[in-house]
Amino acid sequence: MSGIVQSIIDGYNHIMVDLRDPRMDSYPLMSSPFPTLAICLTYVWTVAWFGPRWMKDRQPYNVQKLLIVYNFVQVLFSIYLFYRLLVSGWLLEYSYLCQPVDYSNDPKALYMVTSCWLYYFSKFCEFPDTFFFILRKKFNHVSVLHVVHHGIMPFSVWWGAKFIPGGHSTFFGLANTFVHIFMYAYYMVAAMGPKYKRFITWKKHMTTMQMVQFVAIMAHSFQLVFRECDYPTIAFWYIGAHGLLFFFLFLGFYRREYYGKKPKKVGSVTMMLWPSRTASLPTATANGNGVAHLTNGVNGHAKHGYANGHSNGIANGISNGLQNGDGVHLRSNGVKGH
Repeated sequence: MSGIVQSIIDGYNHIMVDLRDPRMDSYPLMSSPFPTLAICLTYVWTVAWFGPRWMKDRQPYNVQKLLIVYNFVQVLFSIYLFYRLLVSGWLLEYSYLCQPVDYSNDPKALYMVTSCWLYYFSKFCEFPDTFFFILRKKFNHVSVLHVVHHGIMPFSVWWGAKFIPGGHSTFFGLANTFVHIFMYAYYMVAAMGPKYKRFITWKKHMTTMQMVQFVAIMAHSFQLVFRECDYPTIAFWYIGAHGLLFFFLFLGFYRREYYGKKPKKVGSVTMMLWPSRTASLPTATANGNGVAHLTNGVNGHAKHGYANGHSNGIANGISNGLQNGDGVHLRSNGVKGH
């Protein structure tokens, strides 16, 4: 038994020490995968168990202003990340056919290393999406898919940043941050309320942009199956599989939203883990004058209100929002009527 344990320890040390990119050693959270894993598990525990218990006897919070600020900051951060990935290589130097990792200490290579770490960090910045659901008692939006996606992505991106911070697969981050610029801008305007709805009539086109992004990621990754390239095989298969998964998720959303396909019910994590208590929890209150807004579901406006000023607690429209993931995810950061 001791020999097996020692073999596991030796194998772990070989991966974490011998195969790592030493240029990433000085960056926060990069020495070991366990801090990132702990943060991800804490996130899951918070949104699936602690948050609903804490909100049980509290009224939903009005976080409209917070949502506007949050989405605005995310727009700026996405612009910055997109710019960094461009000037790190994708604008002029990188090849879209095959791009190995530059493991040198060249200033541009080091700039890409930092860009990869920032992209990893950006996955934590998406956690508030779910926290806003909890604060507004939108427990039905905390789906299994939503929690699994947000809970896994930081840990997943950590491995790429640790071992291959640069090269071919960073195209995923380039495409993702570009789409996030428009996505968070859309969420920001939607969070301002129904009177701004006329400024965001391009929802359908944004969904199309998301799907085009994933097709591009798949094509860019899977081309290496047929091409000799000094890039880890597991990396391009993993990135390509992500693109494939998210493409079909968004295709399903597109068909439901724009062609009237009836959606299947998606389970809520809080309902699944805590059914006896969450079943009776109220959802967000509508506007104070007794008129509830019926909107398109982006940033959490999907609610059918009664004339008494309360929503019926059933989002019969699925949360129509879009995600970042990876970076990209289905979401609807709700805002109470005002």
